Amino acid sequence: MVAARITVNGKENRISPAPAHTTVLDFLRERGLTGTKEGCAEGECGACSVLVARPGVDKPTDWVAVNACLVPVAALDGQEVVTSEGLATADAPGTPAVLHPVQEEMAVRGGSQCGYCTPGFICSMASEYYRPGRCAHAGPAEDGSGSGSRSEHGPNGFDLHALSGNLCRCTGYRPIRDAAYAVGMPAEDDPLAQRREQSPPEPAATAYTQDDSAFLRPGTLSDAVRLLRERPDAVVVAGSTDWGVEVNIRSRRASCVVAVDRLPELRALHVGSGHIEIGAAQTLTEIERRLDGAVPLLAELFPQFASRLIRNSATLGGNLGTGSPIGDSPPVLLALEASLVLADADGEREVPLCDYFTGYRQSVRRPGELIRAVRVPLPLSPVTAFHKIAKRRFDDISSVAVAFALDIEDGTVRKARIGLGGVAATPIRALATEAALEGEPWTEQTVQAAAGVLRAEGTPMDDHRASAGYRTAMLGQSLLKLYARTTEAVPS
Repeated sequence: MVAARITVNGKENRISPAPAHTTVLDFLRERGLTGTKEGCAEGECGACSVLVARPGVDKPTDWVAVNACLVPVAALDGQEVVTSEGLATADAPGTPAVLHPVQEEMAVRGGSQCGYCTPGFICSMASEYYRPGRCAHAGPAEDGSGSGSRSEHGPNGFDLHALSGNLCRCTGYRPIRDAAYAVGMPAEDDPLAQRREQSPPEPAATAYTQDDSAFLRPGTLSDAVRLLRERPDAVVVAGSTDWGVEVNIRSRRASCVVAVDRLPELRALHVGSGHIEIGAAQTLTEIERRLDGAVPLLAELFPQFASRLIRNSATLGGNLGTGSPIGDSPPVLLALEASLVLADADGEREVPLCDYFTGYRQSVRRPGELIRAVRVPLPLSPVTAFHKIAKRRFDDISSVAVAFALDIEDGTVRKARIGLGGVAATPIRALATEAALEGEPWTEQTVQAAAGVLRAEGTPMDDHRASAGYRTAMLGQSLLKLYARTTEAVPS
């Protein structure tokens, strides 16, 4: 097998002899590319962001910003990476570098203060700069207080949420925003813009072993499930947004890591007459852009799920596979009555998500079994909402998460599905509240009574995020909020 390699700023580098758990961040810094910084080592600050060439949604290749502190360098075997240093260009060896347009705007508008976070901001801004579909529009940018699609978009089409995973300790956000809203469109001869028209590197089948630890990327699903049968001790990763934290913060090491993020069988999205099937290894950003609002409840979830940097790597399969009771996607998928397609060496089976979780971080998934896809049945309920209660508006872990999907016909609730997170050892359906709503008129009296039932769902606990009493109160308030929204007077 060919030695594992990674292309950084146009130059190919051997990954060996880096240990198998080495992150892209550490690999780059050891080679003198110190613009990539470690700030939090958890994917929350963005000081480490770099660009990776990934399969595009609207073009053959997208330049995607990811957290280098979370991704194992072996996961980018055969891939292309651009750092903040690689964005600048030189006309000839030994001549001064010419700043990239994003770098130029950050410099002239005072977007860099202490400078620590600046390279990470630059890479996230460059990813948005090269996003296909970004275009200038007439009129000023909105101030971000509204909820429309133009909210927090500049007149150049720049989506400020592209920077939601980047933190500035000097509180220099205003000039950073000004720089983001000032960048133009890529020039026709921009090499990174031209690169988007070519296909990205094909995922390499990787078998990287160093110091008795292995990072393995099978080429097909059948290879993966066979490998997992042979190596039941293996840790399965996709975007590494959860495992990367374990490696960095808890110093966990695995003798074998198996990557499934590029398996073709886990990356499809199919809309049929009876259901939508979403590949478990598609990133949340890819799902968001490919569905383009076709599932409104998912469209409401995505902006509240961590940050764009995390969504560029995180997957539904990973979020469900961890079994966390405070994951953001399970309540939404429970309300959508989703099921999971599980695959192992013996074949596939379909399990309703409401039957998947069996205990704290436990599920019916057997050793050697992978989540291949998520299936959402059609038609969708027309009245939906996702309420995430957290200390921060974005990029935070929820204290309580509530998802609603209701069918209301002629003023009567014909069907109700409610998913809850953060109020029990597992994500749960609010079955008693659903029963209290179904068949009843959608009136304040019904909703007040059902809100009392909803407050009693689950077994909320006190912890550093919220008290049990607060969680209970928020459950009831979430239903009242939904009712208020559905009965607001429509402006004439």
